[in-house]
Amino acid sequence: MGLQEISALAAAKADAQQTIFVDVRTSAEFANKRLARSLAFAPLSDLIPEDFAMRRGILPDTPLILLCTSGGRAQKAAQKFMQAGFSNVQVLQGGIDAWEREGLPLIGANTAPNIGGPISLDRQVRIAAGSLVLLFGLLGYFATPGFIWGALFVGAGLVFAGITNTCGMAMLLTRAPWNKTGCTGGVCPIDGKPKGSPGASCK
Repeated sequence: MGLQEISALAAAKADAQQTIFVDVRTSAEFANKRLARSLAFAPLSDLIPEDFAMRRGILPDTPLILLCTSGGRAQKAAQKFMQAGFSNVQVLQGGIDAWEREGLPLIGANTAPNIGGPISLDRQVRIAAGSLVLLFGLLGYFATPGFIWGALFVGAGLVFAGITNTCGMAMLLTRAPWNKTGCTGGVCPIDGKPKGSPGASCK
């Protein structure tokens, strides 16, 4: 069975007692904006499906709906679950962005830009990639032309990420300290850390 997707409107009608929504974004993204319903928080960078199932007490056929910002990371998480033997896994089509476009309820969403709040992973990637291209371009112009190859490498990486929907820079950034803020407003990693975490379930 291939990867299954579910629309935001259909997901919103899912039975909250039977279906588990799993948010695989970073803790900073989760704290900034998330679905206004019961959620399990399991960052993709730390996700081990077997451990998740044990801590949640779920069976291989328990309905799971995985979500991230736009769907890419949720698809990778879904592959992990399916390889681990889970048979009822769906990805929220378009991620939390699609949920928001449909006007469905969110927690922590701001109508005005939150300059002091956590920066989304997508924005972090754009900032990092743009900074590297600018840096290599300036070094190539003012120092030695060889640095231009660095800018070309970053550009090629962005093209590859767009074609394959796989971004190595994003995966690296998920492990950055500022993307691991710990338990904030009910945000709790699945491994029980940091100390005092009540568990992985968040509302």
